Amino acid sequence: MARVRARIPAGIWILGFVSLLMDVSSEMIHALLPMFMVTTLGASALMVGLIEGLAEATALIVKVFSGALSDWLGRRKGLAVLGYGLGAATKPLFAMAPGIGLVLTARLLDRVGKGIRGAPRDALIADLTPPEIRGAAFGLRQSLDTVGAFLGPLLAVGLMLAWHDDFRAVFWVAVLPGAVAVGLLALGLREPPGRGDGHRRNPITRANLRRLGAAYWWVVAIGAVFALARFSEAFLVLRAQQSGIAMALVPLVMVAMNVVYSTSAYPVGRLSDRIGRRGLLTLGLAVLVVADLILAAATHWAMVLGGVLLWGAHLGMTQGLLSAMVADTAPADLRGTAFGMFNLVSGVALLGASALAGGSGIGSARRQPL
Repeated sequence: MARVRARIPAGIWILGFVSLLMDVSSEMIHALLPMFMVTTLGASALMVGLIEGLAEATALIVKVFSGALSDWLGRRKGLAVLGYGLGAATKPLFAMAPGIGLVLTARLLDRVGKGIRGAPRDALIADLTPPEIRGAAFGLRQSLDTVGAFLGPLLAVGLMLAWHDDFRAVFWVAVLPGAVAVGLLALGLREPPGRGDGHRRNPITRANLRRLGAAYWWVVAIGAVFALARFSEAFLVLRAQQSGIAMALVPLVMVAMNVVYSTSAYPVGRLSDRIGRRGLLTLGLAVLVVADLILAAATHWAMVLGGVLLWGAHLGMTQGLLSAMVADTAPADLRGTAFGMFNLVSGVALLGASALAGGSGIGSARRQPL
């Protein structure tokens, strides 16, 4: 394993730590945002579901255009910096929000930033990494990203306890790691030389889409199935609150999920380089089905925690693999477009799954006095 880590290019580590820092920033807010919307701003579970689903779907739809633009330009770093910069710039809006309107605006702008950076970043990972260690590279980036996803809620828990459930103060602190992430990417990453012959061509043409063959579209279909089987992670937070966990401790649910996610993503990615990806992907889908069943039937916080841990295992077993499979099956000059199209289809499926979850009352919680 040490030899594999040594072969992973430095740019992958930089992208991983940029993701870590931005996730610390984002998850400090997102771990608290559903409760903030319900208990402080008076939003319903349905509204939370629509906001979360629309926000995530917006990010994934924007990836189509940013990915195709990176293919057209033959360069990806600038778009990644723009996307991370927009995400960092939206963080103060959450702290200042007097109502749902500004929260929705900030959430959508934040996710537009995520959409701008997502496909170019993933294509850049594929550009930087030899094919024989692609699973390990995507898994490493995902693991570092997810370390940030559980450090953020941990910081949120500590600050909520220290500051007596002051949501807005925690949101202000979240501005700092986002700014550091943008600086690290802008100054620390060296992009490989431009691809192609220097002539710019529209990547979204019928001929180019035909070059994305059956194997690629199979990966897209599998990603859509996985998205349909999941709903927004905001509902995990509300489900935990509904089970009786104290408000300040609810973000620990996301910590638990992301610890499992982080510790499994790199080993699974590395294993997939050795034994193939399809069997591991099938196992990951089975784990998600069991997690959903447990969360639906849970009547005690321990059952909710068990479902959340399985949810994290599912993510660790599948998300990096799906990215590696997109890179495996797409032509090098269409990688940005391929990642964007994959995420468009997944985004539409996720929007539907989150809206259904909100409409069915999953994670509904009574408004509580401050």
